[in-house]
Amino acid sequence: MRYRALTWDHPRGYNALAAAAAGLDEARDGLAPDLAIDWDKQPLEGFEAHPIGDLCARYDLIVLDHPHVGEAVAERGLIPLEDLFTAGDIAGWQRDSIGPSLASYRFADRHWALPLDAATQVTACRADLLDGPIPVTWAEVASLSERAPVALSLAGPHACLTFLSMAAAFGDPPAVADPDRLVSAKVGTQVLDLMATLAGRMPAAVRGLNPIGLLGHMARTDDVTLCPLVYGYVNYAAPTASDEKPLTFADAPRATAGGRPGSTLGGTGIGVSVRCEVTPALLDHLRWLLGAEAQRSFIPAHDGQPSRRDAWADEAVNARWGGFYRNTAATLEAAYVRPRHAGYIAFQADAAAMIRDALADGTPHTALLDRLQHRYAASRPDTSGPGGAER
Repeated sequence: MRYRALTWDHPRGYNALAAAAAGLDEARDGLAPDLAIDWDKQPLEGFEAHPIGDLCARYDLIVLDHPHVGEAVAERGLIPLEDLFTAGDIAGWQRDSIGPSLASYRFADRHWALPLDAATQVTACRADLLDGPIPVTWAEVASLSERAPVALSLAGPHACLTFLSMAAAFGDPPAVADPDRLVSAKVGTQVLDLMATLAGRMPAAVRGLNPIGLLGHMARTDDVTLCPLVYGYVNYAAPTASDEKPLTFADAPRATAGGRPGSTLGGTGIGVSVRCEVTPALLDHLRWLLGAEAQRSFIPAHDGQPSRRDAWADEAVNARWGGFYRNTAATLEAAYVRPRHAGYIAFQADAAAMIRDALADGTPHTALLDRLQHRYAASRPDTSGPGGAER
């Protein structure tokens, strides 16, 4: 069987999968040698803009982020893992995956993707430019911004994601206590006040950069000392390019020193589309990708970012990548999981634009919160019918 698959075009998203597919001509762990997978790639932003239903109609395997699950289920595009793997397989991945990596793909009582890659927002800094320890709290971040360049990640959907994470840190993870309410006025105002302060001080050159662009800018120039919340890319902890300096990664900021690190889960999973002619060899290959050997050795060796907890704690992996995994694991364990209903992705894009515009033009934060809540409520499905409620 030859399968058509789609992932994203960063080395972290492509290289390990392509290398694993290239090795399928040699039998591994009993796999049939005639199994073949052709991995296409597109920009990460393409997954935000391209309907997931269309991708499911064109590809057998799709790498996706968990907020797309609700839309994929509504489009009937994916096969639930429960129809492909044993209960023991799924229980094992739940046990071994770090933080909510597998749980984030559970929607409407089924799991819809395999947790291949784990990531969340963490603090990134140029330790050589810091005049003291890496900030632990948001108050310390604000204090640092008075004397050193601190950048928020605000481009694309990240203005919304930064807002969600900060709300989680300040004790009100959005839409958790009440799925119909985004965030309380008290916490929302507190977060937006702090975002406005930091945004007003950040270097203009990085305002339009996505996380990859922002981290690359930090590695190549000296005009950003710290980004308190940006999706972690292990590649920048030990860069190979001669013009890049290593970045130091740490847990996301907390509201108080003993509080929860506020961060919104990212990472990616592999979904199996309904067009896929599933074979035992394909399932064995997918199991191998999530197994201990691949996650602790093969994937990190090919620029990937594993999802297994033991890989994040592995001494050799951490030694190779500047302690990236060990230094940020606590944030991933506590990461906030976004809503996954069909309609959430469009809300996230609109909310990010609203927040950016409001920070730029000084819109009163109470008015912005009202707009965000109204837009969020409009994105919510009618939960009275079958499959309407997320779980």
